Amino acid sequence: MFLTIKEIPKLKYSSANTFNLKPKFSTLFFLCFGQMLFGLGEGLLIVSATGASPWNVLHEGIAINTGITIGTATFITSFFVLLLWFFLRQKPGIGTFTNFIIISIMIDVCVFNFNAPELLINKYILAVCSILLVGLGGAIYLIANLGPGPRDGLMTGLQKKTGFPIAWVRACLEITVVTIGWFLGGTAGIGTVLFAFGIGPSLALFLHLIKVHIADNQIKINNQ
Repeated sequence: MFLTIKEIPKLKYSSANTFNLKPKFSTLFFLCFGQMLFGLGEGLLIVSATGASPWNVLHEGIAINTGITIGTATFITSFFVLLLWFFLRQKPGIGTFTNFIIISIMIDVCVFNFNAPELLINKYILAVCSILLVGLGGAIYLIANLGPGPRDGLMTGLQKKTGFPIAWVRACLEITVVTIGWFLGGTAGIGTVLFAFGIGPSLALFLHLIKVHIADNQIKINNQ
């Protein structure tokens, strides 16, 4: 069952090691493509006007209590999350740095080019679609094995330390983050709650589907 998946699958396009400065074109393509989908999903959640993602609720809460901007709070939070990698023995890669650039650009593209649906039901449908897009994008780019983004690296590092399924580790992280952000004064909505509880299962689902329908099919082709 996909909720029990505990590791990132290795496919033909996966890099042999994380710190690879000369990856194959296919590896680099899927890294960027996955991060574009990830950023698109994050942006569409904002456009849905149903609530920001849990991490953005935390960033807002920190900004409110310190007087700094949300952007500065995001940078500082990312820096401290990266520091936690040292204790989790996580390794950065090209994907760690492209994560900042590509996802930020895609979020801006969505915010400046799309408007929120007028009907409430359509807003929630868009929110659900955004969660699925983030899950799909996250699965594609993590499989490239060129380094996760700061928060995804925290997730994979904690998974290795605890041995718990990816879905549960990610869900616990998001729920913890949004709870802290809410207590700090950050604004949460129904979309935030959907994201907090849904992103872990969404990521695990697409990791499972990609493994089953691509990796297993590749094995069958090689055996023919």
